[in-house]
Amino acid sequence: MSFTDLGLTDKNTSGGGCCGGGECMCGHGNAESSAAVATVVNGALATTFGVTGMTCGHCVSAVTDELSALGTVTNVSVDLKPNEESIVTVTSDEPLETASVRAAIEDAGYSLV
Repeated sequence: MSFTDLGLTDKNTSGGGCCGGGECMCGHGNAESSAAVATVVNGALATTFGVTGMTCGHCVSAVTDELSALGTVTNVSVDLKPNEESIVTVTSDEPLETASVRAAIEDAGYSLV
């Protein structure tokens, strides 16, 4: 297994939330973190992203649904860390455009770090 730093670090920490747009009563927060990391597993590309603002199962569902709608995505898994940076791993048949991932995460109401 090999790891590739994609250099996708972003200092954009604008908040969001699942409970009505913008900051919500769930306590969604903001943070800064590391770049995305991609690995190849059984011929599929697994890319790990840091996402801020997720605090509950609804948050996980919202992000999973948005990312799953991207064309080549075959799986999404989330390591939820409420009030911290959650780790989202997206498995796809082809490399994902950072702009598409960012848009999907922001559409769900959260921030890609």
